[in-house]
Amino acid sequence: MRYRTLGATGTVVSTLCLGTMTFGAETDEAGSFAQLDRFVEAGGTFVDTADVYSTGVSEEIVGRWLAARPGMRDRVVIATKGRFAMGPGGNDAGLSRTHLSRALDASLRRLGVEAIDLYQAHAWDPLTPLPETLRFFDDAVRAGKIHYAGVSNFTGWQLQKAALLTQHLGLTPIVSLQPQYNLLVREIEFELVPVCENEGIGILPWSPLGGGWLTGKYQRDTTPSGATRLGENPQRGVEAYAGRNAQERTWRVVDAVRQVAEARGASMSAVALAWLAARPAVTSVILGARTVEQLDDNLTAADLSLDAKHTRLLDEASAPLVGDYPYGGPGVEQRARELPDG
Repeated sequence: MRYRTLGATGTVVSTLCLGTMTFGAETDEAGSFAQLDRFVEAGGTFVDTADVYSTGVSEEIVGRWLAARPGMRDRVVIATKGRFAMGPGGNDAGLSRTHLSRALDASLRRLGVEAIDLYQAHAWDPLTPLPETLRFFDDAVRAGKIHYAGVSNFTGWQLQKAALLTQHLGLTPIVSLQPQYNLLVREIEFELVPVCENEGIGILPWSPLGGGWLTGKYQRDTTPSGATRLGENPQRGVEAYAGRNAQERTWRVVDAVRQVAEARGASMSAVALAWLAARPAVTSVILGARTVEQLDDNLTAADLSLDAKHTRLLDEASAPLVGDYPYGGPGVEQRARELPDG
């Protein structure tokens, strides 16, 4: 396992993070404990959850695991999130001070901890003024309830505005961004990655295997079946089968990952994760597994480094499809500038 600081902070985390969205839903408590134990045995120190995962059950499982392992709280960095609905009321969702105060206290109770290391806004809230959310984070740090604040699923302008407001208002900074990022979804490189590089914000990619697509488990023009996420629901979310199957780029990327995996004697999962862990501004890649066996496969990425040839192959196969402006060649050229020779 390798380690990095969390964004521009001094807190050290493992470059692989155990995501717990499956806990209490696809993975029962015994299986969840087994994953957590295996992750820590492999050197993992970073665990991510959210109040909305199984409507609080994921946090409860992590909390019971911490309570059953004396001294474990001092070994792991715990992250959670709040924003989505936890009830039917108007104040049961959002990034208002009213909702986040309740959500944070509830997360602390479920996790059984005195403070949460990284508390994140799970998504943008168009109804709440951003300064209200940022002041809540600052107050929570001052109260000792959280150590750092982060955000998830923000767009470029939203993240930049948050970063600048914390500086202008003298508030606790945003130290991390949790976006979808993988070889099939690279659009965050247009705006979000540059913001993170400029502001010292660490990236914590979710869905690093593209909902299973980058493991090689799905076949062209063959609708998935069986005990996989798309087998149970081919229309599931952003990784739905029909849309990605219809894109030639999907299969070009999958073929490139398979080619590198065969050359390196590694699994396709490990190759996709290793590529992502080496991207600019990435602090830690969030793993999401149903079983210990899947987690073991993902953990092999911890010691895998891709050489320049294989990285270039993956970069070229997965290059996002964009128009000329503002992110294509002519648009990029307009923003470029070099010093004259001599």
